[in-house]
Amino acid sequence: MSVHQIALYASDLTRARTFYETYFDASFVAEFNPPGLLFLSVGSTRLLLEKNAPQSLIYHLVADVDREVERLSSRGVEIHTEAHTIYRDVDGTFGVAGVEERMAFIRDSEGNLVGLVSRRPIEDVSPT
Repeated sequence: MSVHQIALYASDLTRARTFYETYFDASFVAEFNPPGLLFLSVGSTRLLLEKNAPQSLIYHLVADVDREVERLSSRGVEIHTEAHTIYRDVDGTFGVAGVEERMAFIRDSEGNLVGLVSRRPIEDVSPT
């Protein structure tokens, strides 16, 4: 596994963007407002600044999120949100075009929400 994305709460997206671009050499990726999401790239990790995020949320990149959920569930890990397609990257906003991003969420031993992410080719590349 590797860290794919970290989400942080930000009440002021403009101020937060300036801070991360200035102090962490982050690069702008995309903004979706509403609902209040700003994506930056910090090295090889995607940073999501979100008005409704918890204080922090880590996402792990896995080969196949559906299989990973099955594996973890069979070991007794609490599945908070089943695997589902979160974004169809038709134009390559987050990397290679024609890839859908699937996510699931689990709870760790301390009750923290943890994201699992995988990317796979889109069979039908029409936007959803």
